[in-house]
This record gives sequence, C-alpha cells and structure tokens, in this order.
Amino acid sequence: MSRSFADLLPRSSDDEGLPDLAPLSRADDLLLLLTRWVERGWLRALDKAFVAFLHELAPDDDPLVLLAAALTSHQLGHGHVCLDLFETLKEPDFALSLPPEGDVQTGVLPSQVLRTLDGAHWCKVLACSRLVALAVDGSEEARQRPLVLSGKRLYLRRYWAYERRIDEALRQRLAQHEATPGDLRERLDALFGPANGKANAPIDWQKLACALATRGAFSIITGGPGTGKTTTVVRLLALLQAPAVEAGKPLRIRLAAPTGKAAARLTESISQQVRGLDVDGAVRERIPCEVTTVHRLLGSRPGTRHFRHHRGNRLPLDVLVVDEASMIDLEMMANLLDALPTHARLVLLGDKDQLASVEAGAVLGDLCRDAEEAWYSPQTRAWLESVSGENLSTRDLQQDLDSAHPLAQQVVMLRHSRRFGEGSGIGQLARRVNQQEPEKARQLLEEGQYADLSSLKLTSEHDAKLEKLLLDGKPEGPQGYRHYLSLLRQRRPAISRPLEDRCWVDWARDVLSAFDEFQLLCAVRKGPWGVEGLNQRITAALLKARLIDSDQQWYEGRPVLMTRNDYGLGLMNGDIGIALKLPERHGPDAGKQVLRVAFPRNDGQGGVRFVLPSRLNDVETVYAMTVHKSQGSEFAHTALILPDALNPVLTKELVYTAITRGKQWFSLIESKNGVFEEAVRRKVKRLSGLMLELDRDD
Repeated sequence: MSRSFADLLPRSSDDEGLPDLAPLSRADDLLLLLTRWVERGWLRALDKAFVAFLHELAPDDDPLVLLAAALTSHQLGHGHVCLDLFETLKEPDFALSLPPEGDVQTGVLPSQVLRTLDGAHWCKVLACSRLVALAVDGSEEARQRPLVLSGKRLYLRRYWAYERRIDEALRQRLAQHEATPGDLRERLDALFGPANGKANAPIDWQKLACALATRGAFSIITGGPGTGKTTTVVRLLALLQAPAVEAGKPLRIRLAAPTGKAAARLTESISQQVRGLDVDGAVRERIPCEVTTVHRLLGSRPGTRHFRHHRGNRLPLDVLVVDEASMIDLEMMANLLDALPTHARLVLLGDKDQLASVEAGAVLGDLCRDAEEAWYSPQTRAWLESVSGENLSTRDLQQDLDSAHPLAQQVVMLRHSRRFGEGSGIGQLARRVNQQEPEKARQLLEEGQYADLSSLKLTSEHDAKLEKLLLDGKPEGPQGYRHYLSLLRQRRPAISRPLEDRCWVDWARDVLSAFDEFQLLCAVRKGPWGVEGLNQRITAALLKARLIDSDQQWYEGRPVLMTRNDYGLGLMNGDIGIALKLPERHGPDAGKQVLRVAFPRNDGQGGVRFVLPSRLNDVETVYAMTVHKSQGSEFAHTALILPDALNPVLTKELVYTAITRGKQWFSLIESKNGVFEEAVRRKVKRLSGLMLELDRDD
C-alpha cells in the first residue's frame, strides 16, 4: 500500500478537530482511524481493543494485518466465522453497520481505505505476518499465532479450530457405515405403509429420512413447519430401538434442543407421538419423551466456556437427536461433536431456512446447502429405492455422479407441509418470502384471498390502530392481549380455596394457554418499533383500558420472558411466565393474596410451577419479543411489526421465521412502504469455510 492511512483522512475544517496525523506511524494512523469508526458506531470497541492487543504483540507488523484483524473481529459480531478478503474488497462497506448516507460526510468509509488494495497483495502481507499462521502449517510455533489464513479466508484461531473440529468429526461419521436390519423394508412398511407404486405418486420423504438415518452415524432431517420432522424422528427412534430391544440391548437415546422453550415444545410433541405409536410396548417404553437443553446435556460450567462432557469424558449415549438445529452456533456444534462417543448416531432436525444462530456461524444452513436438490449418488438412490419401495428415478432431482456431495447422502428435506397446505395463506406467504418474491408476497397480504393473513398500515408512530389490534385482535378470528387478561379475571378461583387445590394450577394453565394465542414480534430492540418501546406502549395501553391495575415492575397479568438459564429454578432462557395473585401457602397469612409467577412445567402433562418474583433476576416484559427469541415457539396468531427504516437484521430469513411462528393467523404491521419488500430481497450472508472444507477433494 503506497499511501499511509493518514493520507486517506479528510482535512476539511468541519472534521471535528481531527489532529494532524503526519508525525504518526502508519499503525498509529490505523488505530486512530479505528477509534473514529468506533465513535461513529461502525466498529465495536471490542474490535479496536483486539487490534490494540495485536499491535502490542507485533508493533512492527504491517497495518494491513491489523486492518484485516479488525474486520475479522467485527465480522464475528455479525455472525460471520471468518473474513473473506476478496469479498471484502468487492463490497468494502458491507461488513460495517453503516448509518444512513447523510451521516457519513465527515467519516472515512472502509471503501476509501481499501480502494487501493489488491486481494493477492493483502493475502501475501498476511502470510508474512508474525501474527498469522497458514492453515497448512501444523508446527507448534504456528499454533501460537492468534490469526489463521486459509486460502483467502482469515480467521481468529479459535473459530478456525472450531471449523476444523466439525470438519474432522463429520468426515469420520460420514465414513462410518452402520449395519441395517436385514428386514429394513418390512420395518419401514410397518411404520409408514407400503410405497404407492404409481409412476407419479408423491415421494414419502419421511420414510426416506428414516431409511438414510439407519445406515449412518450422522444424518440431517430438514423441513419447514408442519412437514413432520417430529413424526419422522419418533418413527426413526422406533426403527432403531426395535432391533436393539429384540436383541436384549436397548439403545441409550437422548433428545436435546438449544433452548428451554424448544425443548419444552419437543417434549410435548414427542410425548403425544409416542403414545400413538403402533409398536410393541417394550419398544415404546424405550423411546424417551423428555428433551433437555444442549447446555444441560453437555453439563455447562458456569462462568466458563467449558463443559463437563468433552473428548476426554464423552456422553453416555448411543443415539442423540437435536431439534431446532438452526439455532446451534459453530462453537456449540464443535463442543457437541467432541462429546459424542464415536459409536453414537447423531440426528439433526431443523428448518434450514430459519434465522441462523445468534452467535457466529450458520451450521445447519451450511450443511443443508444441497438439501433442496437432493444430490444423491446413483448408489444412494438405488439403495433408497430398494429399502423403501419409493421411485426416485422419474423425479426432477440432481444426481451426484462424481462423489462431489458426500454430505448430501445423509441429508433429507421434508417437502409436504400438513399444517400449511395449498389453502393456507401463511404457507403461501412463507414460500413467497423464502423464494424472495416480494411483489407476490405483498399481493398475498393485500388481496384478501386468505383469511389467515392480514396487514396493517400505520399512518404515524402514534396511530391508535396499533393498540386496537394488539388489545382486541381481529373481529373475525384472532384475539389480542385483552383475551388472556379477561380470562384471568373471569375464571379466577375463590381466594378462600387453598393453593394446594388443583383449581389454581388449572386456572394458571388456562391463562398461560390464552396468552399463547397472540404474540407481537419485533425485528429490533430499540426505538418506537422495537421490543423496549413497544412493551412500554402496550403496558400503558392495557393500564388505560383497565385490563391491568398497575404499570410498576410487578403487577398481576405481567408476562415475562426468561433471558438466561436458571438451573436452580429449572427455568430456561426463552420460558414465558405470567404473574398471578395466589393465596399464601401457610401460616397466619394463609388465604392472603400473594403475587407469584406461573411457568409451564414443560413436562408434556400440563403442569405449572409458581415462583416468587423476588427469585427472578433475568426476566423482561414480553408483550413484544424479538423474532430471534421466538424461535422454537409457536403462537395461534403472530404479528410482525417492522421498523420505519432499513436495518441490517431485516432479511428474508427474519421475515420467514416470524411468519412461520403463527399456527393459524399472521399479521404484518408496517409504518413505511417498501421496508417489507427490501427485507424479503435481502438474504443472510454468513461467511464460513465449513462446506468448502467438507466438499474438498483430498
């Protein structure tokens, strides 16, 4: 790079007093520039601090290395596992959360700094740095370097190591071929029925998913809402467990999900499915229904990144099923694979089109890259047809003729939604959004053809139509927050009845169920259209309507969301409870009303637990929640409210996830035209090297 960073900075009189940079070294010029980016909110203070640390380690290193390190650290904050140097040079401003164009006149944009750079030169500078190890260098000295360069991708060492651990584990598992029962076809037919046999009969993808999972140590079942992922996995467990029970060696099976809410949903769903399963009672008894969180499964150690189960202390199990796998980040997936015994099977369930994890990585999305086309090899196709009776040869599916898609051989995408069929507006809208067809999606919302879809245009921030929808819902069907608060009052048991009376649990369960009828989802946390502002606004509207009697911190009817796992209370991040007035348990005040928070026990039996508010440290009001927090949940009526300006979080994945949280109705609330369309046009782009490594030819 021929010019110093100081040469790129403005020298105008309105430059907010920027000092003369001529005497400074080039690295100091960069550090000052990064400070300015932090001040403008384009970079995190953490990123700048990381670069300052690297500069102390190697004060004479080229500032281009420090610039790459700053952007790599920043990318992690936006979910990217690495920095793709050439992609960054193509779109040098995409990595930073830039403010509206009118706010950047006095700032130096990344494009101004990077415009003279050549990608090959940048890679060469990095390869020569004492801070950077080449991915192919396995020496002890290289392992001490904080950055890793793999081709054109730059990593923080820890995240490069996560990718390699996942890559190694999956390669080993894909190479393992499990013995399948000799009567596999008969067992599959008993669970799913014999194949149709007609030329154009629909493929039973659930049956194929079960078949593939029996032959490998790793498999993925992906599909949208209502496609039968849970039904499939319950039958798969029966398929695996039956021969083991018959041999007198039943399998140790565990079920897990990333959050408490997702675990609760799967517990309830699997409990129902297992009860109706047409298998021998001894097999049914060996299919577990209880689902735990991944953190609890691995044995999290508070205050550390480490777990009780790891490579040196593996999990005591033979089969692990993980639901809502789209929420699992790169680090957690690496830890999970490390802790699995080599003989154990791993089955991942999830919707590849949902939002990715909050932390870095989009593991399920990366692994399901080929799911839609079903890139099966001729050998895989022939085997599937022989054990299932299904006909794949006449389908418009791709074929892996040169073994370029090894992972695809163990991935099945379920395609038929029983919840969102052709007559479902929610299903049609989700498909249009997923296919990035904003105009067709808008037409579905506005033409009025589907009773389960509606849209609300607000004229201003204070438009009273918003409160009306949130409190009263729609006359023709879905109800708002008035519903659960009215039920709370109308069905309250007599206060003279002791807390041990079953009526209090029944009442609390009814209130919790009524609250689940409606949920407002937000794309952002801050501002008038964010979670914080809307929770205050809804609370005020409910108080004005006399549906609640206080707007202080704790009041009867307040819904709260757990924001952190509390293993002592048995409450998980994502659990929702409601504050209720209940009789005191014992003593001279027995019968006196005391405020307690009712949480569902998530045991599949409709149980409820009551917790004193004073014991809840990590909760927030939840009339409105972010779309991210809603993952793993479903509500009868879901409303998505969009901000009045574009934001980096607004993508088709966010909109799709919000739409598919609604089981019966979906409403779109917007205050500015065009934001919805732009969100649908934008797709989450998370950079990683995971699938590139898995597909490489060794």
